[in-house]
Amino acid sequence: MSGDSPVTSSFAVADYVVFALMLVVSAAVGVYYAWADRGQRSSGDFLMGGRRLTALPVSLSLTASFMSAITVLSNPAEVYRYGASIGFYGLSYIITIVVTSEIFLPVFYRLAVTSTYEYLELRFNRATRLLGTVLFIVQTILYTGIVIYAPALALNQVTGMDLWGAVISTGVVCTFYCTMGGLKAVVWTDVIQLGVMLAGFLSVIVRSVVLQGGVFPIISDSEQGGRLNFWDFDTNPLRRHTFWTVTIGGAFVWVSIYGINQAQVQRYISCKSIGHARASLYINLLGLWSILLCSVFAGMCLYSVYKNCDPWTAGLVSAPDQLMPYLVMDILGNYPGLPGLFVAAAYSGSLSTVSSSINALAAVTVEDLIKPYTNMSEKHLSWISKGLSFAYGALCIGMAGLASLMGGILQAAVSIFGVIGGPLLGLFTLGILCPFANSKGALSGLLSGLVVSLWVGIGAQIYPPPPEMTLPLPLTTDGCNFTTANSINWTSTALPVQPNYITTAPVHNLNSRPVLADNWYSLSYLYFSPIGTIIAISVGLIVSLFTGGWGLKVESRLTLMKEDTTLYYLNKFFRDRVMRRTGKLDLTKDREKKFGNTNPAFCDVELDLTKSRIPT
Repeated sequence: MSGDSPVTSSFAVADYVVFALMLVVSAAVGVYYAWADRGQRSSGDFLMGGRRLTALPVSLSLTASFMSAITVLSNPAEVYRYGASIGFYGLSYIITIVVTSEIFLPVFYRLAVTSTYEYLELRFNRATRLLGTVLFIVQTILYTGIVIYAPALALNQVTGMDLWGAVISTGVVCTFYCTMGGLKAVVWTDVIQLGVMLAGFLSVIVRSVVLQGGVFPIISDSEQGGRLNFWDFDTNPLRRHTFWTVTIGGAFVWVSIYGINQAQVQRYISCKSIGHARASLYINLLGLWSILLCSVFAGMCLYSVYKNCDPWTAGLVSAPDQLMPYLVMDILGNYPGLPGLFVAAAYSGSLSTVSSSINALAAVTVEDLIKPYTNMSEKHLSWISKGLSFAYGALCIGMAGLASLMGGILQAAVSIFGVIGGPLLGLFTLGILCPFANSKGALSGLLSGLVVSLWVGIGAQIYPPPPEMTLPLPLTTDGCNFTTANSINWTSTALPVQPNYITTAPVHNLNSRPVLADNWYSLSYLYFSPIGTIIAISVGLIVSLFTGGWGLKVESRLTLMKEDTTLYYLNKFFRDRVMRRTGKLDLTKDREKKFGNTNPAFCDVELDLTKSRIPT
């Protein structure tokens, strides 16, 4: 059984067929939308789907966008090594969706912006907009490089699939359907890819449950191994994962993605009404929970199968991110096509994220760096959007080479979002919630937040936190029956000679750590985002007040108004109910007020909830 001998199976023809099929279907969607929308010449149609999308496909696309291969490969490995406390992300998702739909969505939707950074110029000045745009471009290209490279590396080492062949094929297909079909192609391929991701997870989970004799033995093994560490309410900010770091730190990271990240905002403001946009966010919450549940349970399956023989310590895999593909080849290797399905799931995660990023990068470049400075026709802008999609696709493939130099994938990805996304979140929050914040305050807040979060982020890369703070859970190789010679023949990596938890840290650092290393640099990586946000807001408010912010008159449409919130309508509903004891409340009027606000950028669409259907 598993663990008795190293896995020697590799990809079969059927696996390559399943994987190729996923790529072909994705490319076909791009061709279809390029053909279907050939008469639409404007960049708005290409980048925003003509602002006629409905809630269901957008919600599935929102889910798929940031559920990348990192979720498929790293989350289960995280549970295997550190326990299931990342399940608390479920709570941070709720906070994220409520904050996004109540604070950020109404303002962006009302302004009908294509690029979220247009808001910064309307609210502050052009310099703030340009700085925001540049930071977003840097953040997205870095992140996309990790997303393309990570699954290719893990899968190459375990399944023998060619590393750069996989990187380039993924990047090329992605760039192709983004360049051909625009946002509609991105949204609909995301829907397909989300289905493939869930199917890949379920194939592993179902087979593990059958092998281990049911769901309860897996839960029982996880409990005995200390993996069900849900009740960790330690408030120490230096601990890697506790209830507080995952819920609070995670909420800041996800709000910076859902609330202000171009890739996500671009989707829900392309809905045909604000009602559809809000609905897409809440339906997407169910998608996020289902993927999270699958990835956490897959991690428990991983632990249950290898509880007596850890393939990582035994030298059968050279990095924790390869554990999941190793399990797949071990338990599904005799079922041709199923390992291919799992690999397709990992790559679907990558494709959905990369395509969203390429489309968002093209949108901000056209809107923020080209349109304000040139006077081009819509047809030319449409062609430039396509050219930019192509160029960014090529750049993201190039970034995959740089990603090969970064450590643990999940942590690297979250750190990038935290370090750059945190200060940007602070900047937008200043604009939307603080009417007296001025451009001087905004710029100084953004820069100071960025400096501090970069300082802690880079410090943590150089001086990783000591194992007593990250607390990896024990793993054993006592139950391994194969000889060491075999395993060395099978894998190109030597057996780890030092304890697992130091593999990422150069040994000399342990002796010559600076004073800040054991407190400031050892801060949980999930707190990088809150630090950047809080400093950006605090400095921004102080500078604004000292530079005449009190006297500032801001257009009401640029800040959050009480009529934007659901709470206002609930309050009005109950007040009407109490005040008007006679006569019934006319719900249709209330409904018109709440849902009748069709997308300001596409005013001739009337929302009819009874007839809403998915566009083809």
